[in-house]
Amino acid sequence: MRSGAVATMLADGRRLHLQHGPIDLVVEVFGPSAERSRAHDAARARFETVLNELVSELPLLRCAGGAEPKGEIARLMWHAVAPYQPEFLTPMAAVAGSVAQTILASIGQVASLDRAYVNNGGDIALMVNDGHFRIGICRDPVRGLDGGRIDIRAGDGIGGVATSGWRGRSFSLGIADAVTILAGNAAEADAAATMVANRIDLPGSQKVTRMPADSLLPESDLGARLVTVDIADLTPAERQEALMRGGAAAQAYHGRGLFRAASLMLGPNAMTVPDEYSSLIWKE
Repeated sequence: MRSGAVATMLADGRRLHLQHGPIDLVVEVFGPSAERSRAHDAARARFETVLNELVSELPLLRCAGGAEPKGEIARLMWHAVAPYQPEFLTPMAAVAGSVAQTILASIGQVASLDRAYVNNGGDIALMVNDGHFRIGICRDPVRGLDGGRIDIRAGDGIGGVATSGWRGRSFSLGIADAVTILAGNAAEADAAATMVANRIDLPGSQKVTRMPADSLLPESDLGARLVTVDIADLTPAERQEALMRGGAAAQAYHGRGLFRAASLMLGPNAMTVPDEYSSLIWKE
């Protein structure tokens, strides 16, 4: 591949690894051999320009409420966060999901597959025409977290899964261990996960250590906003209070049709939105 982008098949011979700068994707497709080859070729070709496209509009993508950008991926990011205005959210909140969604769309345009996924660091774009995907939700035995599993099948209307929390790759304004969102596409799931995770919080609590985002990463799109860097042991009541704050926000976003379902976790405390979503989750 050109332009610094690298594409290699992993040792299992099934998954394609795409990497360029900070972007690191795993692609797996299911279907006839010829269709899988077409899918891999399409993913490689589309990935070549992804990073350069994003960099070319980066100043605009780091601004909340800015004008609509021009690039395909940048527009997907912008549209994913626009419904949350006037709450603060820049298009960068949806970058991982939007990249995954764009690569998956390029595959779907050329290949007839049973199913496929593009995993961008845990933010996943899904295509399910036949069969199902079984996905684990926030499994972390060290911290005692297990959100269970969910089967996603054709016709469920779920094309994206994303998870956000204060321990993740990106900064968070809240204290959630994990918020996992199921949505129509990965860009929408990414934006929603960020917003709900931000709202699981204990404003003013001395048990939460925060620092300005730009003191940790000068180019952060969050600027001087305070992000969570450490949390002391919380009482059950404190965890529940923070979770209920996030749950209220999640209910409001869900009521506006911004995602299909959510799993919220803070230590052993957990909840799902909507409530009936819990019946779709099973544990081993």
